[in-house]
Amino acid sequence: MNDMKHTQRNSIPLCLLLGTLLSLTGCATMAPKYEQPAAPVPAVWSGSNSTPAEGQHTVADIPWQEFFVDKQLAALIEQALKNNRDLRVAALNIERLQALYQIRRSDLMPKIEASASANFQRIPEGLSSSRRAVTTEQYNVGLGLISYELDLFGRVRSLKDQALEQYLATEQAQRSVQITLVSQVATAYLTLAADRERLQLAKDTLANQRESYKLTRSRFEAGVSNSLALNQAQTTVDASRVDIARYTTLVAQDENALNLVVGSQVSAGLLPLALSETPAAMKDIVPGISSNVLLRRPDILQAEGQLKSFNANIGAARAAFFPRITLVSSVGFGSNELSGLFKGDSFAWSILPRISLPIFDGGANKANLKVAEVDRNIAVAQYEKAIQTAFREVADALSQRATIDEQVAAQQSLTDATSESYRNSQARFEKGVDSYLAVLDSQRSLYAAQQNLISTRLSRLANLVTLYKVLGGGSAD
Repeated sequence: MNDMKHTQRNSIPLCLLLGTLLSLTGCATMAPKYEQPAAPVPAVWSGSNSTPAEGQHTVADIPWQEFFVDKQLAALIEQALKNNRDLRVAALNIERLQALYQIRRSDLMPKIEASASANFQRIPEGLSSSRRAVTTEQYNVGLGLISYELDLFGRVRSLKDQALEQYLATEQAQRSVQITLVSQVATAYLTLAADRERLQLAKDTLANQRESYKLTRSRFEAGVSNSLALNQAQTTVDASRVDIARYTTLVAQDENALNLVVGSQVSAGLLPLALSETPAAMKDIVPGISSNVLLRRPDILQAEGQLKSFNANIGAARAAFFPRITLVSSVGFGSNELSGLFKGDSFAWSILPRISLPIFDGGANKANLKVAEVDRNIAVAQYEKAIQTAFREVADALSQRATIDEQVAAQQSLTDATSESYRNSQARFEKGVDSYLAVLDSQRSLYAAQQNLISTRLSRLANLVTLYKVLGGGSAD
């Protein structure tokens, strides 16, 4: 009984010691206080209002389902978000970083392990102190800490913070992939629509030119027209045949690109027929926005997360200069007989504290701290460069946005005027007032104007897609 009381008295200071050490763990880190770098760009874009109009939402607040209103396009985006392999990789990267963060976080908590062991040994006569062979048995069962580090200087907590920021940065990377994917699907869809319309225009033009060629050939055979006019008509037919072959190839390539970005074969019912049938594929964007919206872009948030990660790593590098205390302890029962394992004075405990203090490491700790500080400075420069790049992307898109409507209107007016000129020249030729060369010139001008009108309309819609992307996109959930 006295021995048991003595054991209990010895265990009380041990518990107090452990409690005191654990209470000192993880109180703070040695990482420098994080301060967000100032954005190295103007507050507003040139020619843009500083704030949105009243009631107007920024692009980042508009879900993509509300921004892209074309039903076929929305269905393709939904399909891409489910099947695209780049997005799958981004999601798996999040799972991986989440697991790594959990590993770092678990280092802050004591790891307790239950153990049970048995040891059987026979000592021969030559090694026995009693000069007789001896057989021994030993049984142990216990519960204890496994190499737990008392984080007095925040080294483990800094590593945990670093892992957390990397995990959060990876989440933003996935959002960036989502926004890019949505814009890629929209761009591929619109490009296919434009090339299909160009192909149809080339086919319609070829049909008209063949009719003109037949008429010219009839006039030539009747002696009314000369061979020059006939050859000129033949060149226009051949030129249209070349365009048809070219646009047929482009349409096939556009479909392949759309299948790739969607991640599966796109059904024919979801393919666009012509760009003119999708004039309102998405909402318009009012350019009255502040450059502060860039700080909400996922790629900017990702760069800032990496910066915070490197900032936390400095705390771990600083803590490496100070002592590290680790504990290995156990408490349990031991006996030389299995039946007596939990009887009598079989209670046992052990604690193995270990303190390591760096004295001479050849400058490794100092160099590691320098690396951590330089990494942080590099991350600051990368963060600032990301903001500058984003500002330039938005500025370019807004510059085009400011004039694209005027371009479309001017190109439409030019196409209408060229179409009227072609009809007049055709009528004058049929009446014998003008030569067929005037008809060919006006016909070529009309065909070029129509093709340019398709390109200009595509540029306007593509500009809206670009603005959606560079302004941070909407929710892709």
